Amino acid sequence: MSALSRAIRTVAIKALQCGAIPPHVGFIMDGNRCYGCKVQVGNSRGYYLGYEALEEILAVCMEMGVKVVTVYAFSIENFKRPPDQVETLMELAKTKLAELCEHSELVNRYGIGIRVLGDDTLLPEDVRQVVRRAVDLTKKNNRAILNMCFPYTSREELTMASRSLVNGIEAYELNPSDITTSVLEDSLYTRSCPPMDILVRTSGEIRLSDFMIWQSSRACHVEFIDCYWPEFTFWKLLPILLRYQLQAGSIAQSRREYERRDNLISSEKSNHADIIEEDSAETSEAVSSAAGAGAGAGVPQDLTEHVMTNLRLSRSSSESTLVTAASEYDEDEEEEDSRGMDCYNCQAKEKRQRVAEFLTHRGHLPNSP
Repeated sequence: MSALSRAIRTVAIKALQCGAIPPHVGFIMDGNRCYGCKVQVGNSRGYYLGYEALEEILAVCMEMGVKVVTVYAFSIENFKRPPDQVETLMELAKTKLAELCEHSELVNRYGIGIRVLGDDTLLPEDVRQVVRRAVDLTKKNNRAILNMCFPYTSREELTMASRSLVNGIEAYELNPSDITTSVLEDSLYTRSCPPMDILVRTSGEIRLSDFMIWQSSRACHVEFIDCYWPEFTFWKLLPILLRYQLQAGSIAQSRREYERRDNLISSEKSNHADIIEEDSAETSEAVSSAAGAGAGAGVPQDLTEHVMTNLRLSRSSSESTLVTAASEYDEDEEEEDSRGMDCYNCQAKEKRQRVAEFLTHRGHLPNSP
């Protein structure tokens, strides 16, 4: 890049920084093979040029102030490609990951932590070692994040997250009522990242190819660009950022509305589930106690049945006698509501602590801090 082009780009970035800068940007880097054929350099060279384009876009994003860049480097479905293509991609990934973590001035300058998201058990052992080394060498870098999805699909990610939560329930670390949309979201690979703001796919294809389906489903600016990934430059990213800035206010408002709605629904469902779980055993015990007390006191059968019915419907855990239970029609309900609210707040606090401890210590994401 010439000095003049670099200066113009710097001015353009400064102008962009006067508006909203997306904290999290994702890229589906499609079209490397087609570009290699287009310029007649072959598939392997096309993949290599794709990684060079990634370095340029990553540098631009860091210069603008983007905190997280997530790229679709290799889909699990790509293992179905011819073996020579898969081997080329694996070798290239090894080389580029080693360069990024050991010799990249860009990574050091911006303090970029490299994370490799996906099922690394599918990778060859030599590639897996390079992946873990790259993650380990940059784990203390916390000013920015590069998420390389390799090998990855959203289906695998959601399956992993669901399996983790099921295991938590089976191990009695979680209750079924603990599972909410926010807990599921906090179990994904991107759990420590801000929500995705922009998702860009190159090559002209209008589909997400099983990439970040959950993360891009709400209040995310998605664009499909009709150019191959090696052709994607800052000047093609610039209009996307400008369109995002025009919509940033409505995107933020939509995100707040989604969060408010999710919190309300989760709270209602959680409260209902807790009541069912905690009261079922207590109600049975209270009914049996009341029946015995009624028979012993010679209370008429119809009054006994009436009080037993009320006990089944009541959420009170009182173990009072039949006569006391019958007189509850005249009791002041305000004090009872206060006790119930205190109990609910205590339960909610315990649930938050239980979920937080599980999410912190389950350790099912080896390539993410």
